[in-house]
Amino acid sequence: MYLLLLFNLVAIVLAGSRTSPPSGAALVVGSGQKYTTIQAAINALKSTSSEQSIFIEPGTYSEQVTIPSLSGPLAIYGYTTNTGSWSSNEVTITAAKALANSANDDATGTLRVETSNFKLYNVNVVNTHGSGSQALAVSANKGNQGYYGCSFKGQQDTLLAETGTQLYASTYIEGATDFIFGQTAAAWFEKCTIGVLPASYGTITASGRTSADSSYYVFNGATIGAAPGKSVTAGSYYLGRPWGDYARVAFQDSNMSNVINSAGWHIWNTGDERIDHVSLGEYGNSGAGASGTRASFSTKLSKPLSIGGILGSSYASAYYVDTAYL
Repeated sequence: MYLLLLFNLVAIVLAGSRTSPPSGAALVVGSGQKYTTIQAAINALKSTSSEQSIFIEPGTYSEQVTIPSLSGPLAIYGYTTNTGSWSSNEVTITAAKALANSANDDATGTLRVETSNFKLYNVNVVNTHGSGSQALAVSANKGNQGYYGCSFKGQQDTLLAETGTQLYASTYIEGATDFIFGQTAAAWFEKCTIGVLPASYGTITASGRTSADSSYYVFNGATIGAAPGKSVTAGSYYLGRPWGDYARVAFQDSNMSNVINSAGWHIWNTGDERIDHVSLGEYGNSGAGASGTRASFSTKLSKPLSIGGILGSSYASAYYVDTAYL
């Protein structure tokens, strides 16, 4: 088991296989350039503005991975027999850090991404800490980041989508409490699967937006239900609650199982509701969880939001955007 460090980027074919490094890549596999950890391969990246990429062979990598700010674009590819889905992924990064013994939420992330112009394909990222403390799987801490066919698992605060424009497509996200959260990101979630864990009360999103900025979490064509193999009480989950008083989240054209409460949305806490300026909206959703009398502070959208309105009108030409997944 090893990583091959690649120094050129090639296109992938959606729903095809990627069981070897992308064709035509310049491989660095010799003495001193054979990597047994993902962090070692990242540390070996060149200081260049040119595109670089890393291919990961099958295996479970028990390590916390930090990708620092880089001068140029970076793509990381995981071994898979189906690039269009997370279900065939054979690469997993796992760690168990938690806020109870860390400096802050970001420091708990199994994968911490601090660079722009970044893409991750077909990699599972897991925080195995479990309940009792915030414990991130992924900390997406810069803009212009794209995640494709990935799987993120945790319990509380699984995915920190923190800042800038971000795209998540054909990706699985699992948790129980505020497990998709952040403050200033404009994030588009395309055809993602959201799996909830057994809980008496659970919340999927927690937007920390504190002013009328561009931050928005938009879930387009999502599927929401119990995590595979888990039994979840009907009505025990909410689409989100406002971490910030300007929280802004939308679910559109999504299928919701009966795990979603008929109210749809929840206040932050009794006595600290944080609903004065929220925009918590829905459009065209289906399934048992899409019906019922929604919370009075939520909104029924008159039309669906557009990806260009969230990521910018020229999003399709951005490095981090792989239009094959849209």
